[in-house]
Amino acid sequence: MMDRYQVIGALGSPYSMKLRAIMRYRRLPFDWVHRSPDMGKRLANRLKVALVPILHIPKDDAYLVDSTPIAYELERRHSERSILPDDPGLAFLSHLIEDMADEWITKAMFLYRWEKPEDQEYSARWIIADSRPDLDGQAFEDAVQGILERQVGRMRLVGCTPENAPVIKASYWRALEALAPHVRINRYLFGSRPSLGDFGMFGQLKTLATDTSPMLEMRGKVPMVEHWLRQMDDVSGVEGEWIENVSDLPDATLELLRLAGEVYLPFLHANAAAANAGEDRFAVTLMGQPYAQAPFGYQVKCLDWLREELAGLDDEARARIRPVLEETGCWNLLTD
Repeated sequence: MMDRYQVIGALGSPYSMKLRAIMRYRRLPFDWVHRSPDMGKRLANRLKVALVPILHIPKDDAYLVDSTPIAYELERRHSERSILPDDPGLAFLSHLIEDMADEWITKAMFLYRWEKPEDQEYSARWIIADSRPDLDGQAFEDAVQGILERQVGRMRLVGCTPENAPVIKASYWRALEALAPHVRINRYLFGSRPSLGDFGMFGQLKTLATDTSPMLEMRGKVPMVEHWLRQMDDVSGVEGEWIENVSDLPDATLELLRLAGEVYLPFLHANAAAANAGEDRFAVTLMGQPYAQAPFGYQVKCLDWLREELAGLDDEARARIRPVLEETGCWNLLTD
């Protein structure tokens, strides 16, 4: 019998939801372990930063963080029920969509969660109830206030400001409207089985579909997306096939790639330029609207990773996806 993995996570964490859904789809034996107050202390000597989700690999007694590298490590260890399309070019496109979800759509998640008092209150109480079951009474209330103040205080750092809100929300709704006509059980971004890109979008949208205001908006305007998210939480019974050609990409996937070309990659490009120049702030126009924030080092690595992955494709795979990357505005930003 295969040793059981442990996924240490939190229900309010989009990346935890993403990894848990991947594990379920891949039918890998695992235990879901709620993040606890002593988790960081216990793993302090094993991890530089104990951010959820954390995957414990029993065979090696190793702990891994960061949902994307974890997903690729699982691909290395298990060949069954891969979440990467067989065509390496399509696998790259799936990674690009997943990266956009992780690093850009997450801004909508954070903005909606901490923008309004009613969402702040609900989210803070949910997070503390989930992560601190040991607290009651005033200790619970103090912890709620502490997480609320800390997260609201981070909004400017991650670019979730009133000035940036219009472009964040516009791009988020563009993604929802792209998905709404397409998503169903057995209808995914790269075929009739879910890909890394599907799971990346799921993680962010799952939490948005739970938080108060975005849940009500999603339910009212794009209910099919909410239905799809409930389904995606456990698709262990889905079989399905990958599409074979770039020409078979559904409109939803093409629209998400256009969003990457018009919003996400220009954002990454401006962020990297500012970080490399040692600047403490950058501004860029996205969808005809202003956006500004401090550069973020991890997102410099994201752009480098995408460029390296595209450059590492063989000539035939790169040639197959070049037309769609050019048409969606992604090619130049990934190759210059």
